[in-house]
Amino acid sequence: MSVFGKKTTVKDQIRANDKQLRKAGRDVERDRRELEREEKKLEAEIKKLAKTPGNKDAVRTLAKQLVSVRKQKARSYAASSRITGISCQQKAMGANVKLADSMAATTKTMASMNRLMKPEDVAQNMRNFEKAAAQLNMSEEVVNDTLDDILNESGDEEEGDAIVNQVLEEIGIEIGGAVRGAPAPAADSLAAEKTSTMTDDQLMESLAKLRAM
Repeated sequence: MSVFGKKTTVKDQIRANDKQLRKAGRDVERDRRELEREEKKLEAEIKKLAKTPGNKDAVRTLAKQLVSVRKQKARSYAASSRITGISCQQKAMGANVKLADSMAATTKTMASMNRLMKPEDVAQNMRNFEKAAAQLNMSEEVVNDTLDDILNESGDEEEGDAIVNQVLEEIGIEIGGAVRGAPAPAADSLAAEKTSTMTDDQLMESLAKLRAM
């Protein structure tokens, strides 16, 4: 549907209908107020005539008019209720239209994301990531092993135990008798172990492994 070449949307139609419903509701309320004024006027006239003898027919005629006015007023209340119900239904319809528009926009967004992020591409990226992570872990292990071979010297563990025991004794912590009574390594033995470091060939081989990674 279009007016003067302009396409009418559902929102435009709902807005126009709402405007008409509000106008109809105001018209019905105005008519009902007029009926209420007429009702009070008739009631007053009926009471006035009823006090005067000989006005029985006039009172009956005004009473019939009063009944008609009251029926018309009841119809106006029914019409107001009907207008209110239609307005509520239209508001619900407008909410559904907004919901449909939101769902359409969401669907379009999801479709765009699916075009950008294809499932097979995501799966391939995940496989590549896992492969790279595995290679990185392997490289890290090789580096750590090589550094341990270069830096590790015999006697380091024994010296570390001796330092720990000394610190524990200084802060007043009792250590086991076996550790306290353990014989200290001979000076000659320690000197021999300290001098037994890696050979030049082993050191060069380890450095070559690092450069090749």
